[in-house]
This record gives sequence, structure tokens and C-alpha cells, in this order.
Amino acid sequence: MATKNSKKEKTIKIQDALEEEHRIRQAFKDKNWAEIKSSDSWVIFKVMSEFVEGFEKLAKIGPCVTIFGSARVKPNNPYYKMAENIAEQLVLQGYGVITGGGPGIMEAGNKGARKASGKSVGLNIFLPHEQKGNIYIDADKLITFDYFFVRKVMFVKYSQGFIVMPGGFGTIDELSEALTLIQTKKIGRFPIVLVGKKFWGGMIEWIKKVLVMEKMISPEDLDLFNLVDTPEEAVAVIDEFYGKYLLSPNF
Repeated sequence: MATKNSKKEKTIKIQDALEEEHRIRQAFKDKNWAEIKSSDSWVIFKVMSEFVEGFEKLAKIGPCVTIFGSARVKPNNPYYKMAENIAEQLVLQGYGVITGGGPGIMEAGNKGARKASGKSVGLNIFLPHEQKGNIYIDADKLITFDYFFVRKVMFVKYSQGFIVMPGGFGTIDELSEALTLIQTKKIGRFPIVLVGKKFWGGMIEWIKKVLVMEKMISPEDLDLFNLVDTPEEAVAVIDEFYGKYLLSPNF
């Protein structure tokens, strides 16, 4: 079995390497005007169709909170259980839950929302090794995108808050995007909650000791996010933020 798996992994690596080389070569290939026009026109219409579908479906969902986190986390992982718990509590407070639609933390978020009979939204994305929408997403609230940037617009436009569980590059990307948009006042401020002091602590220390000290960001930019350790604390940050404005979910 081990030999079979290792051969399969080797084959996948070779295929990935060949595809990567093809993409690099294509980037340097001269194209005539007809090829450029045809290719660009198709992309424009595909992007437009993804925006239209996203706007039409998500405009109706009501107040929601997005839960981000690793797709690699298994159901027996404490962070999976925590994300599921957070989603349940958010639904009980009147919010729907949005995730990236895949496995791991995303699945946990949708599972918690479904368990509490709340709205469970999945913004999935096509990946080289296909990522399928998890089974806990409401059938009418699953959207699958080709383009990461369109998907990111949907997260920001239709979320009243971000819960950021432990994750990898994708999670950090979404976190950075939201912080940048709020910092530059391109969007209104909304609560961003990092869950897991042990996991995020090293990065926060680096931000304080390097980014702030080197004056790459302002000290007050540290107030753009909250760092917590429990589901109750995470949900409380969302409630307290909107409580200041006497706002609450209405569905």
C-alpha cells in the first residue's frame, strides 16, 4: 500500500511540475491580436457572470459572519470543534454563517450553522485538485468560483464580521485583505476576530515588534483586530461591536 501511494504521489508531482512549466512557457509565448482579444473577452464575460451570480444570491441572505480557516483540519482537531461551536453560537445570536465551502474549518463552520438550523453559505472555488462543496451548505447557498478575487469581494461585501481560525496562506490572505481595506478606509470597519492565542501569538508579536517598530503600520492599526481563545469570546466581540450601534440581526 505504501508503495502504491508513493507512486501515486510521485505521478501527481510530475504532473504538477509539467503543468507549472507549461504555464510559465505560455506567459512568454507571443500571441497575435485575435488570440489576445478572444482570450481576454472570454475572461471578462466569465468574471462578470461570477459577480452577477454572487450578487444575486448573496443579496438575500441577511446578516452573516464569515468563518475562515484551514481546509486541512480534521474533525477530531480541537480547532474543528471550536469552529463548529462558534458557528452554532453565531446562529443562536441571529447571524448566518459563510465559509469558503470546502473541508476542514470551513466544513466545521457550515456544520455548526446547519446544526443550529441557521443559514449556511458556502463560497467554494475550483482548484487544481478539485475542492467540492461540503455537505452542510444549504443547497441554494452554494456558489463555486473560478476567480479568487471575485470570491474575496463576496466575502467582504456580504459579511458583518470575520472569524479567523488557524489556517495557512489562504486564511492569511483573506485576513490581510480585510485589514488592508479597513486600514485604507476602502470599506467600513467591521469586527475581525483571530481565534487561538497560541497559534496567532507569534505573528502578532512580529507585527508589534517589526511592523510597528519599523513604522510600516501605525500602533492604532493593532486595534483593527481582536485575539481571543474561546468560542464565547469570539461571538462576544461580534455582539459587542454591533451593540455599540444598537444593531442586531433581524432574521
